[in-house]
Amino acid sequence: MSPQTTKEKLYNIIFGTETLAGRAFDLVLIGVILLSVVCVTLDSVDGYHQQYPNLLFTLEWFFTILFTLEYLTRLYCSPNPKGYATSFYGIVDLLAVIPTYLSLIFAASNFLIVVRLLRLLRIFRILKLFSYINEGHVLMRSIFMARRKIYLFLFSISIAVTLYGSLMYVVEGPKYGFDNIPTSIYWAIVTVTTVGYGDITPHTVPGQIIASLAMLTGYAILAVPTGILSAELINEMKKERAAYACRNCERAGHEQDAHFCKFCGTELWFTKTEHD
Repeated sequence: MSPQTTKEKLYNIIFGTETLAGRAFDLVLIGVILLSVVCVTLDSVDGYHQQYPNLLFTLEWFFTILFTLEYLTRLYCSPNPKGYATSFYGIVDLLAVIPTYLSLIFAASNFLIVVRLLRLLRIFRILKLFSYINEGHVLMRSIFMARRKIYLFLFSISIAVTLYGSLMYVVEGPKYGFDNIPTSIYWAIVTVTTVGYGDITPHTVPGQIIASLAMLTGYAILAVPTGILSAELINEMKKERAAYACRNCERAGHEQDAHFCKFCGTELWFTKTEHD
């Protein structure tokens, strides 16, 4: 067996998580990412920016150069550099360093490096959480199946807030902060969604009655989208369980992580049935 080349060793460390060195590299990388984001966050606070300008500036460029070298190393040792560069992680890795260089031209762009937080998605690979990806597919299918009901719900709410906003504009008017219909619709959205900023409030009795109706509408519809999604999620979970049958008794309805048949007790070796 031929010894590994330097490029292969780097690939196993940087892209792999099966070795101790690979896991250690990713964990250190995540720690450095967090530190870099903390530095940018502190730099946005005027007190810290005035007190430690040189330190924060130096740290930012240190992290940027470090991430630049890491990105170039990934391109070097990747078997398919173009594939890595155009992949999700490749694009995020590039975006993690570009803003600092852009800050030499556009100062405000420096704060865009919080995109580095997206690189923390690597933790899913390290902790082997991709085994739960199927549950994510179930959730996405549930949302997709409920999309028409959700669209209808959002359309109905849009009509309601437009109606409430228009009424408030007529009843309260600019005298009490309802300067125009868009502003009044903004108030209606804030009220119906039970956020209630309180920056605009009705002062007349008719306005308070309309506001009370908007609040009651908000509480009445609060559970609607949850109910729609929950119903579709239950249906998808039933379909998912029905897809796995016991080879012995041929009965379905098992969870994917079950080890024994709940009907006959036989150790499960699932046969996925056609159910779509």
